[in-house]
Amino acid sequence: MEFSNVTAQAKANVYFEGKVVSHTIILSDGRKKTLGVILPGSYHFGTEAAERMDIVGGSCEVILDGAEDTQSIQTDSFFEVPANSGFTIKVSGEPCHYVCSFLS
Repeated sequence: MEFSNVTAQAKANVYFEGKVVSHTIILSDGRKKTLGVILPGSYHFGTEAAERMDIVGGSCEVILDGAEDTQSIQTDSFFEVPANSGFTIKVSGEPCHYVCSFLS
């Protein structure tokens, strides 16, 4: 996945003592995305806006808030999270690389 004509924010968003790191990019039309890496572990994130998480490297397991089923997400797959919700993401083995798009 590549993006052209973007503005990248150099300062990273760092979560969970450096085990999740992302950078924000702003597309030419003003939309924002974050690109990042998740090291092995289990992490919970809350959402304000709905999100689409594209996994571009590695794999993970995801449980959406309120769900009982675990989704296994591989490279070149994605999952979506509703607004005002959250998810738990678990990474085992290799780091998981992602692109997060904020949905309207």
